Amino acid sequence: MNDWKTQLQKEFEKAQQARVNRNEGQARVCARRAAGIAIREYLTRKEMQVPNMSAYDLLNLLKENADLPSDLQLIVDHLTVRVTEEFQLPFDADLIAESRILCDWLLNE
Repeated sequence: MNDWKTQLQKEFEKAQQARVNRNEGQARVCARRAAGIAIREYLTRKEMQVPNMSAYDLLNLLKENADLPSDLQLIVDHLTVRVTEEFQLPFDADLIAESRILCDWLLNE
């Protein structure tokens, strides 16, 4: 198994565990990190120089990618939105599920 595949699987497992523990903030962080792993692999496959940056920064870099379908652009937007002062998302979304959709697309592109 590739190293990035193991990392990706671990991030999704950590995200689910965080949700079980009612720590949605940590689940969000793990979902973002999983997306970052997939983005790094996607860019590497496209033979692009991948800067050493955080998952959040990689998501913002991906936003500039015109190849992304609009539904995936929305997922990237969801993964990069700031939480409210109550640490809630300003919309209703399952970021773990959305991150999986994004990762699947990126890794099968």
